[in-house]
Amino acid sequence: MRRSFFLYSFILLILINIFTYSFYSKEVEFEKTRYERVSKKLKDSLVSVSTQLRDANYFSLEKNENAQNYFENINPDKTIQYEKLIPHVTEKLLDLNSNPKGNPYTGQDQIGANKFVINKVKILNHRWIIVDYSDGEIWGEALLKYFVNDDMSISFEVMQSLLYQK
Repeated sequence: MRRSFFLYSFILLILINIFTYSFYSKEVEFEKTRYERVSKKLKDSLVSVSTQLRDANYFSLEKNENAQNYFENINPDKTIQYEKLIPHVTEKLLDLNSNPKGNPYTGQDQIGANKFVINKVKILNHRWIIVDYSDGEIWGEALLKYFVNDDMSISFEVMQSLLYQK
C-alpha cells in the first residue's frame, strides 16, 4: 500500500510539473507577443501624435523660418531674437487685461458687467496673432496684427474679431 501511494504521488507530481512547465512556457510566449504588439502600437501612436503636433505648430513663429528671417532682415544692426520676442509680445498683450474696460484688442466693447480679457495667445508669424478671449460667459477669438517698432515697443491692431453664441 505504501509503495503504491509513493508511486501514485510520484506520477502525480510529474504530471503537475509537466502541466506547470507547459503553462508557464506558453504564458511567457504569450506575454512576449503581447509586449511586441503593444510596443508597436505605442510607437505608431507616438509617430501619429508627433505628426499631429508638427502639423498643429506649422503656423507658429517658432517653426516658420521665413517669419524668423523677417526680423533679421528688418534692421541688420538690431537683430530681434524670436525666442525673446514671443514671450515679450504675449506679456504686453496680456498686460492690457488689467484695463477697467477690458482688453481693447479683443475687438469687443464690454457687454454686461464683465469685461473681455484675453485668455490664450498664439503668435502665428512675424505679423499676425490669434487670441482667445472671454468675459466668463461669452467667448470669442480675434486676429491681430502686431508691429515691432524701432524703439522695440510693440503695437497691435485688430484685424477681425468674432463672438461665439451662448
